[in-house]
Amino acid sequence: MSFATLGLDSHILQAIQEAGYTEPTPIQAAAIPAVLGGGDVIGIAQTGTGKTAAFTLPLLTKLAARPLQPDQRRRTRVLVLAPTRELVAQIEENVLAYARHLPLKIARVFGGVGEKPQKEALRAGSDIVIACPGRLLDLMSQRCADFSQLEHLVLDEADRMLDMGFLPDIRRVISQLPKKRQTLLFSATLSKEIEGITHEFQHAPKIVQVGRRSNPAETVTQFVYEVPKHLKMGLLEHLLQDEKLQMVLVFSRTKHGADKIARRLAKGGVTCATLHANRSQNQRLRALEDFKSWKVRVLVATDIAARGIDVDGISHVVNFDFPHIVEDYVHRIGRTGRAQAIGDAISFVSPEEMNDLRKLERFIGRGLVRKRAEGFDYKAAAAAVPDEHPERRHQRQSQPRDHGRGGRHSSNQQGQDKPRHGAPGRSSKDGRAKSGVRGLWNRLTGK
Repeated sequence: MSFATLGLDSHILQAIQEAGYTEPTPIQAAAIPAVLGGGDVIGIAQTGTGKTAAFTLPLLTKLAARPLQPDQRRRTRVLVLAPTRELVAQIEENVLAYARHLPLKIARVFGGVGEKPQKEALRAGSDIVIACPGRLLDLMSQRCADFSQLEHLVLDEADRMLDMGFLPDIRRVISQLPKKRQTLLFSATLSKEIEGITHEFQHAPKIVQVGRRSNPAETVTQFVYEVPKHLKMGLLEHLLQDEKLQMVLVFSRTKHGADKIARRLAKGGVTCATLHANRSQNQRLRALEDFKSWKVRVLVATDIAARGIDVDGISHVVNFDFPHIVEDYVHRIGRTGRAQAIGDAISFVSPEEMNDLRKLERFIGRGLVRKRAEGFDYKAAAAAVPDEHPERRHQRQSQPRDHGRGGRHSSNQQGQDKPRHGAPGRSSKDGRAKSGVRGLWNRLTGK
């Protein structure tokens, strides 16, 4: 099968050819005719299999079939909702590539950057708006967007939006959209929660499902290195001497820790970038682009910032700091082994982190394989590292510690596009959190 047999517009076929694609992926071959048919569609396929093009290509064809007349005011005809700013940027990149020969205007809307350019783009009129729900609600409340003529709504990565607590925001957005529209929902899994919102937002949707969620046991090899905390940096440098670690995503628990790891690696000649809440949006997008284009070998990130990473080809994920929360571990290792590719998930576990490791192993019902790095000195003493900011250390020592979770210095609170209403809690006492984490693991393991 070729793209030419799917009924796409000739301008789009030209853009596809220029992008170097020759034949559709299974989800594209199944979903494109269904979307062109005009009814509501549920698309289920693993991340990395081409879901973005599965809805982008047919929607662009529909827009091209009914172009605006010169005297018509430009209004938004397609709205795409996505959970993270990084995913919004990636969808926009795809849309711009496929619509390069069409006279369309595209706007992206997300938090962490100034509102003014986004307001201007919406007020000027954009055919396609790609947005995070939180910031979009802000701008809708300021009457910046005109969705009165909306024809198509897309909920992309719907399972992730539910996991992140965006359902109340999504409901508020959709309540202000025309009832008569085509609604497309794309997800990596068809869980009970997803089925629930399809009944709420869609009418008699056609389900297009390709394959199943990959089992990490098949595509991701998971290892644990038990190592003293002061030797973790040395172990990372030792492992990076192996050229097989080609495209490496390293997770740090804190922003300061991520910067410290990156500086140390850079001193040793390893090209790297950082991704965390203290980085500006432009810096974060540049870091992702450099990582995707292999300009940097290692990307060091915190959990919150890395939730939107959707990069094919990551060979290794390294948990430099072992996560306290099972959900975070599941998200982390899911960054590699995507789209049937293989990958390794490596965890450094110090004696202080053994309880978190045991908690994970109880959750998944099995132990993770332990390894020891050949040629590495596990008995080395802690290296003397100069304090780069002694004045900050003095300030911390002279001030009482704030153990509150909602403090202004919390890494999870800075620069994030968060849901406005309470996201599912992470407390073990919260039944919703338990079911949410279990659902994440089941999606990764195909259960």
